[in-house]
Amino acid sequence: MYRDPTFLRSHIRRIVAFYHPTVVDREVGGYFNGLKDDGKVYDRTTRHLVSTCRHIYNYAVASALFDDHDLRQAARHGLAFLQDHHRQPDGGYAWVLDGRSVADGTRHCYGHAFVLLAVATAAQAGLAEADPVISEVFDLLEARFFEPEALLYRDVIAAGDWDAIDPYRGQNANMHLCEAMLAAHAATGAPRYLERAYAIAQRICVDLAAATDGLIWEHYGPDWSIDWDYNRDDPKNLFRPYSYLPGHFVEWAKLLVLLHRERPEPWLLERARHLYDVAVERAWDAERGGFNYTFGPDGSILDTDRYYWVLAEAIAAAAQLAVTTDDGSYWDWYDACWGYADRHLFDHTHGGWYRVVDADGRRYDDLKSPPAKTDYHPLSACVVALDALGAVERPTRRH
Repeated sequence: MYRDPTFLRSHIRRIVAFYHPTVVDREVGGYFNGLKDDGKVYDRTTRHLVSTCRHIYNYAVASALFDDHDLRQAARHGLAFLQDHHRQPDGGYAWVLDGRSVADGTRHCYGHAFVLLAVATAAQAGLAEADPVISEVFDLLEARFFEPEALLYRDVIAAGDWDAIDPYRGQNANMHLCEAMLAAHAATGAPRYLERAYAIAQRICVDLAAATDGLIWEHYGPDWSIDWDYNRDDPKNLFRPYSYLPGHFVEWAKLLVLLHRERPEPWLLERARHLYDVAVERAWDAERGGFNYTFGPDGSILDTDRYYWVLAEAIAAAAQLAVTTDDGSYWDWYDACWGYADRHLFDHTHGGWYRVVDADGRRYDDLKSPPAKTDYHPLSACVVALDALGAVERPTRRH
């Protein structure tokens, strides 16, 4: 069932239906960021940069997939808010707005990665106004965040002072930049985006991973040396949890396979398979199902919660690996991940995925979509699976 393109398209429609048109704010602009399980808005003012960008992505992808004018206009609505209000006079994008006012102007590389992903995806969906923003955001990233010696990007810069650079360095922002660069390359065909995506992948998954037995550590110092203690006392930090994240292993596996499509070098598939296989070996709960969220340097499980995005990324990676390697075991994992998500994470009553459940599949609250969750991960996973199955057209590049 889960490999049927009809199921995958229907699932995308059900995700979109949970959010649309409820999240579209016609008064202030942009999108509401806080929805409860039943779809009611509980936060009418927060505008998180990542939420704005992910909603643009969702609407752009769905509008292209279903050739839907209304969804395309909803994507255009968000794109206008992104450029008119998140974007600041110095070219950077504010992290959080309260309505249209800046509540947190910090420049996060992670957030700018999603800006690039959003505008590249919007351009592919036919929003011509997004085209020039792709190169504009890339140039900003190169000028303000890129570190040529490391061939990677710094994480955080204070609002109003591009020289106030936080010493923290992390792989997560770079991983999402790899994703965004692939989208920019798909939208434009310009080689520089593919070259940057490849360089990021090689640095994170080969060079830095050499110090951790081929695994992906999350946190680094300003010289890109491993910081083994970062957030040790805050293991459930939303954006920077301590320890290894198997969800990022499978997410990297997906990206490496997509890179292999453009540059079919053996190491990309080798790394992808290794990361996926380690994730299921060390983090899959054979008794209760689902992925434990984190494990420590000694291999011990530290967080047993099941996060929606981990299952979604495991689905996407498994589909691409199954088709690319012709190894049927990845289809088995694809079905197992879908089965768990179907039973515990997808809301069959209202639509959308629950954000997190405990090891027994129980929810902690009734907040379906707090900032910055928009179900971009499962929607994207369905599209990646459709692509693996040959059920969607790949973009025609303009250059």
